[in-house]
Amino acid sequence: MHQNRRNFIKTTATATAAGLFAPLAGLAAQETIGVKAAAGYELLFMATDWGFSGTIDEFCAAAKKEGYEGIELWWAVDNPAAQQSLYDALKKHQLQVGFLCGAGQPKAKPHLETFMKNLDAALNSVQKPVYINCHSGKDYFTYEENKALIDYTTKRSRESGIPVYHETHRGRMLYSAPVARQFIERNPELRLTLDISHWCNVHESLLADQQETIDLVLERVAHIHSRVGHPQGPQVNDPRAPEWENALKAHLGWWDKVIARKKKNGERMTILTEFGPPDYMPTLPFTHQPVADQWAINVHMMNLLRKRYQ
Repeated sequence: MHQNRRNFIKTTATATAAGLFAPLAGLAAQETIGVKAAAGYELLFMATDWGFSGTIDEFCAAAKKEGYEGIELWWAVDNPAAQQSLYDALKKHQLQVGFLCGAGQPKAKPHLETFMKNLDAALNSVQKPVYINCHSGKDYFTYEENKALIDYTTKRSRESGIPVYHETHRGRMLYSAPVARQFIERNPELRLTLDISHWCNVHESLLADQQETIDLVLERVAHIHSRVGHPQGPQVNDPRAPEWENALKAHLGWWDKVIARKKKNGERMTILTEFGPPDYMPTLPFTHQPVADQWAINVHMMNLLRKRYQ
Protein backbone atom coordinates (compact mmCIF):
# COMPACT_ATOMS: atom_id res chain seq x y z
CA MET A 1 0.00 0.00 0.00
CA HIS A 2 1.32 3.43 -0.90
CA GLN A 3 2.38 5.50 2.10
CA ASN A 4 3.10 9.21 1.80
CA ARG A 5 5.97 10.94 3.60
CA ARG A 6 3.85 12.25 6.45
CA ASN A 7 2.24 8.89 7.19
CA PHE A 8 5.60 7.13 6.96
CA ILE A 9 7.16 9.45 9.51
CA LYS A 10 4.16 9.18 11.82
CA THR A 11 4.16 5.38 11.61
CA THR A 12 7.91 5.14 12.09
CA ALA A 13 7.84 7.45 15.09
CA THR A 14 5.11 5.40 16.74
CA ALA A 15 6.89 2.13 16.09
CA THR A 16 10.23 3.29 17.49
CA ALA A 17 9.03 5.35 20.44
CA ALA A 18 8.91 2.46 22.90
CA GLY A 19 12.39 1.30 21.93
CA LEU A 20 14.10 4.68 21.96
CA PHE A 21 12.30 7.02 24.34
CA ALA A 22 11.63 4.73 27.31
CA PRO A 23 15.20 3.61 28.10
CA LEU A 24 16.66 7.13 28.03
CA ALA A 25 13.75 8.63 29.93
CA GLY A 26 13.95 5.84 32.48
CA LEU A 27 17.69 6.32 32.95
CA ALA A 28 17.29 10.03 33.63
CA ALA A 29 14.32 9.55 35.94
CA GLN A 30 16.12 6.97 38.06
CA GLU A 31 18.85 9.41 39.01
CA THR A 32 18.31 11.62 42.05
CA ILE A 33 20.35 14.46 43.49
CA GLY A 34 20.57 12.85 46.93
CA VAL A 35 19.88 15.99 48.95
CA LYS A 36 17.41 15.90 51.84
CA ALA A 37 14.89 18.72 51.70
CA ALA A 38 14.78 21.10 54.63
CA ALA A 39 11.45 22.33 55.95
CA GLY A 40 9.93 24.86 53.57
CA TYR A 41 11.08 23.25 50.33
CA GLU A 42 8.27 23.32 47.78
CA LEU A 43 8.33 22.26 44.14
CA LEU A 44 5.84 23.82 41.74
CA PHE A 45 5.56 22.93 38.06
CA MET A 46 4.12 25.51 35.70
CA ALA A 47 2.63 24.92 32.25
CA THR A 48 3.23 27.26 29.31
CA ASP A 49 0.38 28.43 27.10
CA TRP A 50 2.90 28.99 24.29
CA GLY A 51 1.56 27.02 21.34
CA PHE A 52 -1.81 26.18 22.95
CA SER A 53 -4.62 27.07 20.55
CA GLY A 54 -7.66 26.80 22.85
CA THR A 55 -9.23 29.16 25.36
CA ILE A 56 -7.65 30.05 28.70
CA ASP A 57 -10.21 27.83 30.44
CA GLU A 58 -9.33 24.90 28.16
CA PHE A 59 -5.63 25.49 28.78
CA CYS A 60 -6.03 25.57 32.55
CA ALA A 61 -8.18 22.43 32.45
CA ALA A 62 -5.52 20.61 30.42
CA ALA A 63 -2.72 21.77 32.72
CA LYS A 64 -4.63 20.70 35.83
CA LYS A 65 -5.41 17.29 34.32
CA GLU A 66 -1.71 16.66 33.67
CA GLY A 67 -0.78 17.50 37.25
CA TYR A 68 0.70 21.00 36.97
CA GLU A 69 0.44 23.24 40.02
CA GLY A 70 0.22 26.40 37.96
CA ILE A 71 0.70 28.19 34.66
CA GLU A 72 3.04 30.85 33.29
CA LEU A 73 1.87 33.30 30.66
CA TRP A 74 2.31 36.88 29.51
CA TRP A 75 0.48 39.47 31.55
CA ALA A 76 -2.49 40.68 29.47
CA VAL A 77 -1.53 44.33 29.15
CA ASP A 78 -4.51 46.76 28.92
CA ASN A 79 -6.96 43.89 28.36
CA PRO A 80 -9.39 43.70 31.30
CA ALA A 81 -11.54 41.05 29.60
CA ALA A 82 -8.58 38.70 29.14
CA GLN A 83 -7.48 39.36 32.70
CA GLN A 84 -10.91 38.46 34.07
CA SER A 85 -11.03 35.28 31.97
CA LEU A 86 -7.66 34.32 33.42
CA TYR A 87 -8.77 34.96 37.01
CA ASP A 88 -11.92 32.90 36.47
CA ALA A 89 -9.98 29.98 34.98
CA LEU A 90 -7.33 30.02 37.73
CA LYS A 91 -10.03 29.95 40.42
CA LYS A 92 -12.09 27.27 38.68
CA HIS A 93 -9.13 24.92 38.21
CA GLN A 94 -7.28 25.85 41.43
CA LEU A 95 -4.03 26.84 39.76
CA GLN A 96 -1.31 29.29 40.68
CA VAL A 97 0.20 31.71 38.19
CA GLY A 98 3.49 33.27 37.22
CA PHE A 99 3.48 36.25 34.87
CA LEU A 100 5.82 37.06 32.03
CA CYS A 101 6.51 40.75 31.72
CA GLY A 102 8.72 42.93 29.53
CA ALA A 103 8.93 45.53 26.80
CA GLY A 104 9.97 45.60 23.18
CA GLN A 105 10.85 49.19 22.31
CA PRO A 106 14.21 49.47 20.53
CA LYS A 107 15.22 52.65 22.39
CA ALA A 108 16.20 52.48 26.05
CA LYS A 109 14.05 55.25 27.52
CA PRO A 110 10.65 54.19 26.09
CA HIS A 111 11.62 50.58 26.74
CA LEU A 112 12.15 51.33 30.44
CA GLU A 113 8.93 53.36 30.68
CA THR A 114 6.85 50.56 29.15
CA PHE A 115 8.63 47.94 31.23
CA MET A 116 7.84 49.81 34.46
CA LYS A 117 4.19 50.29 33.47
CA ASN A 118 3.73 46.61 32.60
CA LEU A 119 5.51 45.39 35.71
CA ASP A 120 3.46 47.62 38.01
CA ALA A 121 0.24 46.38 36.44
CA ALA A 122 1.26 42.73 36.81
CA LEU A 123 2.27 43.27 40.45
CA ASN A 124 -1.18 44.73 41.15
CA SER A 125 -3.17 41.93 39.53
CA VAL A 126 -6.21 40.51 41.33
CA GLN A 127 -4.55 37.12 41.80
CA LYS A 128 -1.12 37.50 43.34
CA PRO A 129 1.47 35.78 41.13
CA VAL A 130 3.96 33.33 42.58
CA TYR A 131 6.63 35.28 40.69
CA ILE A 132 7.12 37.57 37.72
CA ASN A 133 9.62 36.58 35.05
CA CYS A 134 11.03 39.45 32.99
CA HIS A 135 12.22 39.61 29.41
CA SER A 136 14.52 42.48 30.23
CA GLY A 137 16.22 45.08 28.09
CA LYS A 138 18.13 44.49 24.88
CA ASP A 139 21.50 42.91 24.13
CA TYR A 140 22.63 46.17 22.51
CA PHE A 141 21.61 48.53 25.34
CA THR A 142 24.48 49.83 27.47
CA TYR A 143 25.16 48.34 30.88
CA GLU A 144 23.61 51.36 32.61
CA GLU A 145 20.52 51.30 30.39
CA ASN A 146 19.88 47.66 31.24
CA LYS A 147 20.79 48.14 34.91
CA ALA A 148 17.95 50.63 35.24
CA LEU A 149 15.52 47.74 34.78
CA ILE A 150 17.24 45.71 37.51
CA ASP A 151 17.12 48.67 39.89
CA TYR A 152 13.40 49.13 39.30
CA THR A 153 12.51 45.45 39.70
CA THR A 154 14.59 45.22 42.88
CA LYS A 155 12.72 48.17 44.36
CA ARG A 156 9.28 46.93 43.33
CA SER A 157 9.94 43.37 44.44
CA ARG A 158 10.90 44.61 47.93
CA GLU A 159 7.78 46.78 48.12
CA SER A 160 5.35 44.13 46.87
CA GLY A 161 6.87 41.00 48.37
CA ILE A 162 6.55 39.30 44.97
CA PRO A 163 9.77 37.79 43.54
CA VAL A 164 10.80 39.34 40.23
CA TYR A 165 13.32 37.48 38.07
CA HIS A 166 15.27 38.30 34.89
CA GLU A 167 15.51 35.60 32.24
CA THR A 168 18.69 34.43 30.51
CA HIS A 169 17.37 34.96 27.00
CA ARG A 170 18.86 35.67 23.58
CA GLY A 171 18.38 39.23 22.43
CA ARG A 172 17.83 40.44 25.99
CA MET A 173 19.99 41.86 28.75
CA LEU A 174 21.32 38.45 29.90
CA TYR A 175 21.91 37.04 26.44
CA SER A 176 25.27 35.40 27.20
CA ALA A 177 27.11 33.86 30.13
CA PRO A 178 29.95 36.41 30.45
CA VAL A 179 27.55 39.36 30.18
CA ALA A 180 25.29 37.82 32.83
CA ARG A 181 28.33 37.42 35.08
CA GLN A 182 29.04 41.14 34.90
CA PHE A 183 25.49 41.93 36.01
CA ILE A 184 25.62 39.33 38.80
CA GLU A 185 28.91 40.58 40.20
CA ARG A 186 27.68 44.19 40.31
CA ASN A 187 24.04 43.64 41.36
CA PRO A 188 23.84 41.44 44.47
CA GLU A 189 20.02 41.36 44.56
CA LEU A 190 19.64 40.22 40.95
CA ARG A 191 17.73 36.91 40.72
CA LEU A 192 17.47 34.87 37.56
CA THR A 193 15.16 32.70 35.55
CA LEU A 194 17.52 30.16 34.04
CA ASP A 195 16.81 29.25 30.44
CA ILE A 196 20.31 28.02 29.76
CA SER A 197 19.28 26.50 26.43
CA HIS A 198 19.76 29.99 24.96
CA TRP A 199 23.39 30.10 26.05
CA CYS A 200 24.11 26.69 24.50
CA ASN A 201 23.04 28.27 21.23
CA VAL A 202 24.81 31.61 21.76
CA HIS A 203 28.13 29.98 22.72
CA GLU A 204 27.78 26.99 20.35
CA SER A 205 28.66 24.60 23.17
CA LEU A 206 27.41 22.83 26.26
CA LEU A 207 29.39 25.46 28.21
CA ALA A 208 32.06 23.13 29.61
CA ASP A 209 34.65 25.87 29.01
CA GLN A 210 32.78 28.38 31.22
CA GLN A 211 32.22 26.29 34.34
CA GLU A 212 33.28 28.99 36.83
CA THR A 213 30.85 31.48 35.33
CA ILE A 214 28.02 28.95 35.14
CA ASP A 215 28.51 27.97 38.80
CA LEU A 216 28.28 31.64 39.78
CA VAL A 217 25.11 32.05 37.72
CA LEU A 218 23.48 28.95 39.23
CA GLU A 219 23.78 30.50 42.69
CA ARG A 220 21.38 33.29 41.59
CA VAL A 221 18.75 31.11 39.92
CA ALA A 222 15.28 31.14 41.47
CA HIS A 223 13.16 29.82 38.58
CA ILE A 224 13.92 27.40 35.75
CA HIS A 225 12.67 27.10 32.18
CA SER A 226 13.34 23.43 31.55
CA ARG A 227 13.95 23.42 27.81
CA VAL A 228 16.95 21.47 26.51
CA GLY A 229 19.16 23.28 24.03
CA HIS A 230 22.20 22.23 22.02
CA PRO A 231 25.18 23.94 20.39
CA GLN A 232 23.24 24.74 17.21
CA GLY A 233 19.88 25.68 18.66
CA PRO A 234 17.80 26.52 21.73
CA GLN A 235 15.63 23.40 21.53
CA VAL A 236 16.35 19.76 20.72
CA ASN A 237 13.59 18.17 18.69
CA ASP A 238 12.76 15.64 21.42
CA PRO A 239 14.72 15.21 24.68
CA ARG A 240 13.70 11.54 24.82
CA ALA A 241 15.68 10.74 21.67
CA PRO A 242 19.05 9.02 22.33
CA GLU A 243 21.02 11.39 20.12
CA TRP A 244 20.38 14.16 22.68
CA GLU A 245 21.55 12.23 25.73
CA ASN A 246 24.61 14.43 26.30
CA ALA A 247 22.58 17.63 26.00
CA LEU A 248 19.93 16.32 28.40
CA LYS A 249 22.53 15.23 30.94
CA ALA A 250 24.24 18.63 30.77
CA HIS A 251 20.99 20.44 31.51
CA LEU A 252 20.07 18.02 34.30
CA GLY A 253 23.48 18.67 35.84
CA TRP A 254 22.88 22.43 35.88
CA TRP A 255 19.35 22.11 37.24
CA ASP A 256 20.49 19.61 39.88
CA LYS A 257 22.76 22.24 41.44
CA VAL A 258 19.92 24.74 41.68
CA ILE A 259 17.55 22.21 43.22
CA ALA A 260 20.20 21.02 45.71
CA ARG A 261 20.59 24.61 46.98
CA LYS A 262 16.83 25.13 47.18
CA LYS A 263 16.34 21.86 49.07
CA LYS A 264 19.16 22.62 51.49
CA ASN A 265 17.78 26.10 52.19
CA GLY A 266 14.14 24.98 52.41
CA GLU A 267 12.95 27.32 49.67
CA ARG A 268 10.28 27.24 46.99
CA MET A 269 11.37 26.09 43.52
CA THR A 270 9.32 26.79 40.41
CA ILE A 271 9.93 25.08 37.08
CA LEU A 272 8.27 25.90 33.77
CA THR A 273 8.32 23.17 31.13
CA GLU A 274 8.91 25.29 28.05
CA PHE A 275 9.50 23.28 24.91
CA GLY A 276 7.93 25.45 22.25
CA PRO A 277 5.88 25.05 19.07
CA PRO A 278 7.11 25.72 15.52
CA ASP A 279 9.45 27.40 14.74
CA TYR A 280 11.21 26.53 17.99
CA MET A 281 10.06 23.02 17.27
CA PRO A 282 11.73 21.76 14.06
CA THR A 283 9.34 21.03 11.20
CA LEU A 284 9.29 18.99 8.02
CA PRO A 285 10.14 20.89 4.82
CA PHE A 286 7.20 22.21 2.78
CA THR A 287 4.56 21.05 5.32
CA HIS A 288 5.47 22.97 8.50
CA GLN A 289 4.52 19.81 10.34
CA PRO A 290 6.23 19.58 13.74
CA VAL A 291 8.49 16.57 14.11
CA ALA A 292 7.37 15.90 17.70
CA ASP A 293 4.47 16.56 20.06
CA GLN A 294 5.17 19.73 22.06
CA TRP A 295 2.56 19.12 24.76
CA ALA A 296 3.65 15.51 25.31
CA ILE A 297 7.31 16.56 25.62
CA ASN A 298 6.49 19.18 28.23
CA VAL A 299 4.43 16.70 30.26
CA HIS A 300 7.30 14.21 29.97
CA MET A 301 9.73 16.83 31.31
CA MET A 302 7.42 17.61 34.22
CA ASN A 303 7.12 13.96 35.18
CA LEU A 304 10.86 13.30 34.80
CA LEU A 305 11.84 16.29 36.93
CA ARG A 306 9.15 15.73 39.54
CA LYS A 307 10.52 12.24 40.20
CA ARG A 308 14.05 13.63 40.29
CA TYR A 309 13.43 16.64 42.52
CA GLN A 310 10.39 15.90 44.70
